[in-house]
Amino acid sequence: MWIARFWKFAKTVGRDGLALLFALRDRQTPRALKLGTAALALYVLSPIDLLPDVAFLVGWTDDLAVLALGIPFLTRRLPVGVAARAFDQADRLISRLRPRRV
Repeated sequence: MWIARFWKFAKTVGRDGLALLFALRDRQTPRALKLGTAALALYVLSPIDLLPDVAFLVGWTDDLAVLALGIPFLTRRLPVGVAARAFDQADRLISRLRPRRV
């Protein structure tokens, strides 16, 4: 049961994360959202964390928590037109990468 919820969450965050990346390239995206997205990416990629990544699962939980809270927070604040274009581009990329069934 929890595994299905996890995969649904992972798909949603992945789609929203892709949409944020596409929104970064849009000129109509506000500068504050671009800076927030960059700060989110820098925190996750930074070697300085609240909990060190050396601690196997515990070290990754702070990164996952920041992503789980930050991505939806930023995508909800995208302007409507930018969000529509970004989610459309993300959906097209996901559909191209999804394996086709024969």
